[in-house]
Amino acid sequence: MPILSVQPELNLAAPLIGNKAAEIKKPTLVSNYWRRWKFPSISIFSVALFGVIWQLSGTLSWVDPLLLPPPSDILATANDLISSGYRQTPLWEHLLISTGRALAAFVAAILSGIPLGLGIGLSPTLAAVLNPFVQFLRPLPKIALIPLVIVWFGIGEGAKFFLIFISCFLSIVVGAAAAVLSVSQARLRAAQTLGATPFQQFAYVVFPNALPELFTSVRLSIGIGWTSLIAAEMVAATSGLGWMVINAGSYLRTDIVLLGIVLLGLTGYFFDWILVKLQKRFVPWTGKDA
Repeated sequence: MPILSVQPELNLAAPLIGNKAAEIKKPTLVSNYWRRWKFPSISIFSVALFGVIWQLSGTLSWVDPLLLPPPSDILATANDLISSGYRQTPLWEHLLISTGRALAAFVAAILSGIPLGLGIGLSPTLAAVLNPFVQFLRPLPKIALIPLVIVWFGIGEGAKFFLIFISCFLSIVVGAAAAVLSVSQARLRAAQTLGATPFQQFAYVVFPNALPELFTSVRLSIGIGWTSLIAAEMVAATSGLGWMVINAGSYLRTDIVLLGIVLLGLTGYFFDWILVKLQKRFVPWTGKDA
């Protein structure tokens, strides 16, 4: 008989639980919108707040505009350079020249660095031969190479290309080798147990598992290579964003210096954004390892 008294309570509770579950499963339009745009909104707000404080620091004379020009001055300088150029060279041409130099070096570094890094990761003998040179050159400040690079390549585009290339190339080699070594040994043993050939192990186990780290290495290396642009354009350049920043600094044109820094930062951000999109498109399993 106690069973008959308990059963009605269970029947009454069931619809309530079902209703609660239905409420949880049906998020509102506002909550969906907030979930999607929460963090981008926070980022936009933080940048806007920084810009307002920066502008107020110049408008209210908290900081001498000669030392830190406000955003309004930089925008005015940008309009001036867009119309009249800097040192007889249009602003867009400075941007295009720097981007072209960097892109050529990035592509060459990726095409040569990834195969070499994969080879070092797969072959202990090749690693033993090349690692001493790679590890010696990688942390070397590339600005120290400028005198030698001028002797080797002259003062033309070859010297600038080499300085950006070598900065990027060595980091990609080390990153690619580390990506291969991070592949799970359990997966390799499973492939070997199933009778996979060395090529099949590489094509179906090593390379797909190393790809996420390869993309990360390329993103970091391109950031390093882009920062080397300033050093590269110190070699007898007459155009380019790096040269514009250095040249304007010698005349205390801090507005042009800051404009060049903003353009360099935005261009580097754009390169990284492109790589993130490519990673999501071609390596969708990144961060979803079981």
